[in-house]
Amino acid sequence: MAFLRFLEGLRNPVCDALMSAVTLAGDETVFLVVCVVVLWCVCKQEGYYLLSVSLGGVVVNQWLKIVCRVPRPWVQDESFTIVESARAGAGGYSFPSGHAQNAVGIFGGAAAWTKRKAVRAAAVALAALVCFSRMYLGVHTPQDVVVGAATAIALAAALWPLMKKGDARVNRAVFLALAALSLAYLLYMSLASFPDDTDAVNLASAIKNAYTLFGCGAGILVAHELDARLIHYDTDAVWWAQILKAALGLALLLGLRAGLKPALAALMGGGWADAVRYFLIVVFAGGIWPLTFRFFGRLGR
Repeated sequence: MAFLRFLEGLRNPVCDALMSAVTLAGDETVFLVVCVVVLWCVCKQEGYYLLSVSLGGVVVNQWLKIVCRVPRPWVQDESFTIVESARAGAGGYSFPSGHAQNAVGIFGGAAAWTKRKAVRAAAVALAALVCFSRMYLGVHTPQDVVVGAATAIALAAALWPLMKKGDARVNRAVFLALAALSLAYLLYMSLASFPDDTDAVNLASAIKNAYTLFGCGAGILVAHELDARLIHYDTDAVWWAQILKAALGLALLLGLRAGLKPALAALMGGGWADAVRYFLIVVFAGGIWPLTFRFFGRLGR
């Protein structure tokens, strides 16, 4: 807490606003947008790599949160203040930091993949800024941030030599492992018993996340198989067609994400509604929208 106290004393309105903006780069929506834009418009294999690093990291992160059950800094020390605008995005247990894991997984993974020095430097800088922002805002301790970032780095380093060549069999094995990991986490959350002092809201959130992650893990596996066996899509297109492809695809994807929520909740409710929702979102992103890419590839040629 000593370092957080030091940062607390440095806060001012300008830096508060800047760090509040920077920390958004670690949010779920940014992770989703970056992954699918890379998958659709930059390099399919890099997109698979980023999705693998991110999904594996989120499962490990969520598992550690519910096992360790470390409260947020302002709960540990009631006299400690945070930047209030960050409170809404800092639900759940504190250790390890999900934003740090997301940012290092996405931007660190992109830095590992790219050969462009400027892109690599920008990606590393953004990941580092997100990590710092979580401490500046007061929502995570240095230990939270270090372990979240280290999880992402370890996964990125482990998956890089496996996935860099784009072998479909290796991809399949990685996605099977991720689906199995997400299933194991779901089974753990469904079957494990937790102490009576476990926060009910955080426990409910962890159970919901377990279903969501299982849907994502199963969805990535199915989407990859659709492309490997049937679609074989190419990301190539002229620049303005890439923008059109990404904009239309993201609009449909985010609309699907919002529209499926009430429909599936009414149809089945509970955690399985979240699992099916995210399964369909991921299958759309990796196995349905790519069916349009030949059309976009012909535009302007």
